[in-house]
Amino acid sequence: MVYKYKYSVAPKQRHSHQKMEGNIPQNGCMADQVAVVMVPLPAQGNLNLLLHLSRLVASYDIPVYYTGAATHIRQAKLRVQGWDPNYVPKLHFHEFPTPSFDSPDPDPTFRPPVQLLPSFRAALLLREPLRDFLEELSKKTRRVVVIYDYWMSWNVQDIPSIPKAESYAFRSTSAFATYSFNREMMQNSPLPPEAEILKHLPDIEAFSSEEFDELDKLHIEAEKFNSGTIFNSCRVIEGTFLDLLAKVPLMGKQWAVGPFNPIESCETKERHKCLAWLDTQEENSVIFISFGSTVSFSKEQTDQIAFGLAQSEQKFIWALREADKGDVFAGDENRVELPEGYEEGIEGKGMVVRDWAPQLEILSHRSTGGFMSHCGWNSCVEAVSMGVPIAAWPVHSDQPRNATLVTKLLEIGVEVDDCANPEVVISSHRIAEAVGKLVRSIDGEKMRERARELSRAVKLSVMEGGDSRLQMDSFIAHITR
Repeated sequence: MVYKYKYSVAPKQRHSHQKMEGNIPQNGCMADQVAVVMVPLPAQGNLNLLLHLSRLVASYDIPVYYTGAATHIRQAKLRVQGWDPNYVPKLHFHEFPTPSFDSPDPDPTFRPPVQLLPSFRAALLLREPLRDFLEELSKKTRRVVVIYDYWMSWNVQDIPSIPKAESYAFRSTSAFATYSFNREMMQNSPLPPEAEILKHLPDIEAFSSEEFDELDKLHIEAEKFNSGTIFNSCRVIEGTFLDLLAKVPLMGKQWAVGPFNPIESCETKERHKCLAWLDTQEENSVIFISFGSTVSFSKEQTDQIAFGLAQSEQKFIWALREADKGDVFAGDENRVELPEGYEEGIEGKGMVVRDWAPQLEILSHRSTGGFMSHCGWNSCVEAVSMGVPIAAWPVHSDQPRNATLVTKLLEIGVEVDDCANPEVVISSHRIAEAVGKLVRSIDGEKMRERARELSRAVKLSVMEGGDSRLQMDSFIAHITR
C-alpha cells in the first residue's frame, strides 16, 4: 500500500542528470538555489521522521541532502513506509565515514535504550565531516539550510562560521512533552492555568539514565544558535502547548508542520501477509500491539502480554521484535520467545509478526479498532492520523508525557500502566482488561469516535488552507526568502 501526502508536489519534477561528486552538483546549476541538509539522530524513530520531512521539503522543488552513516541511511530507506525514497526527485543521500562502534544487544533491565549509546557517541564524531560537507555545499548554493535533530546539536555548532548557512532544530518530541521539560528547568516561574496538568506528570528521572542525561547536557550547551524549531505536530493536536512554547525564551521561531507521515492510502500489489488476515476480520475488531524499536521487555513480562491477549478474547496483531541495536544489520536478530505452543494456540484469533510490521497500513485498516503502544511520539501521531485509539503503556524518555497527552488531554486512550515502578510486572489480567475497555466498551467507542474526529481535523489541516499546510508554506517561504 502506498500512502499519499496532502502537501502539494511541485509539477513535473525530474531527476537531475548533472554530474555529481560527493552528492554536490559540480556545475553552476545550484547557484541560485537553497539546499536543505538533514542531520538525523541514528535511532529508528528519529531517522524515520526526518526522512518523511525530507520528502515534504523536496516536494517544493528544493534539493534535500539526507546525511548520516551508511548503515543508518540504509536502515532509514529500508524501513520507511508509504513511499520509495529511491524515486523522489531532489532527494539525495550523503554518507559519512563513521568510526566503528559496539552494537550490544538490548537489555530489558534498563528502561532507556542504553544499547544505542555507542552509536550515539560515534555519531558525535561526524561534526567535522558534516562541517566540510556544508562548507562545500555553501560554495555552490545561495543558502544552505540545516535541519538537525535536537540530539545532534553538538554536530552542527560550527554552522555560524559557515557562509550562507543557517540551522533549524527538529524536536522529535511532542510540544506537550517539550514544554513540560522546559518548565522543569524554570521551577520558580508560575504555571499558566491551561498547563495545570503538568503538576501531575511522572518524574522524568524514573524514565531516563545518567548516560542519557550527560548526552542531553552536551546538546543543551551546543544548541544556542539555531534560527527556529520544527515540530512533527499541528495545532489541531497541540495548539495550547504550541502557543505556550512560543512564549518560552530562546525557543525562537517555530513551525508545527505535522504530521510528517503519509495520511492517505491507495492499494498496491505488494502487501504484508498480516493485511490479508485483517481483510477477513470485522470492522474495529482487532487490536494492534507494538512497542516500537527501543523497548525491550523481560521474558516474564512478555509472557504476561501473551496470556493477557489470549484472555482478552480479542482478535490481535502483535509486532514482536527485540529492540534495535545500534547497527540493525550487525549479527543475527534475537528471536523473542513465547510460551510453548502459544502461536499454534492463537491461530485464527491472533497473529504474531516478527519482521518489520507495516504499522501505517495496519493502523489505517478498517478492521483495526485499537493500538497498544509505548507512546513514542511517532506512533502517537500515526494513530491520531488514522483515527485509532491507544492503550498507553509508556516505558522511557518522553513516552509517559505522551501517554498523559493521549489519555488525559485528547481523551483517545486508556492507561495500561503508568510505569511508576519499573520493577513491577504488569499482569495478564490488567492487560486483558485494558484491551477489553479499548475495543469493546462504551467508553472505548467514545474514544474511537474522538480519535476519528481528530483524524478528520488533522487531514483537513494539511490540505490547502489548513493550518499545517500554511505552516509548511510559511517555513518554505522563510528558508527561500
